[in-house]
Amino acid sequence: MQNKNVSMEQTSSQTKSFLDPKRIFDQLGNVVGFRIADFGSGAGHFSLEAARRVGKTGKVYALDILPQALESIESRALMESLDVIETKRVNLEKLGGSFLEDASMNMVIAKDMLFMNENKSIIIQEICRVLVLGGKALFVEWNSDQDNHIGPSREKRVLAEDLLQFVHECSFGDEKKIEVGDYHYGFLVTKK
Repeated sequence: MQNKNVSMEQTSSQTKSFLDPKRIFDQLGNVVGFRIADFGSGAGHFSLEAARRVGKTGKVYALDILPQALESIESRALMESLDVIETKRVNLEKLGGSFLEDASMNMVIAKDMLFMNENKSIIIQEICRVLVLGGKALFVEWNSDQDNHIGPSREKRVLAEDLLQFVHECSFGDEKKIEVGDYHYGFLVTKK
């Protein structure tokens, strides 16, 4: 029986970790009262975690082009009584496409969305536009050195160095690496 337990422990320690919004937010510091935009929110895992953390004085904007994704977020937010989430159907590949005001957000999350879009620099400019001075942007994308069994093909993935170049061209600095699991890379940057 003991040998069976050891073998199970060894197997689970070899399991690769995937994205965990709670663990990622733990690295971001206190966000109570923040206004956070989740660009390309998808099913809302990060939007919902942000809403749990900003408190009653904060606000979370879940932005996506797919109405089904936004409906899912609205349902889950209602079930959890997270009334600080507002969903918006948007086109983030257009400057102004988020419909958010200039310098209105304390933080923007862009998770696994740049690889799906052609106009990466426009999206990054839009993130910069909506952030306050000193605001933070969290970028999470698929590792290019991982196998293709999970996630998009290597050709679609955004190299970390390419993303950092886009980011620095748009008035961001002070990047901090964020631990996001084995299949992704992540960093937090500050608007200068």
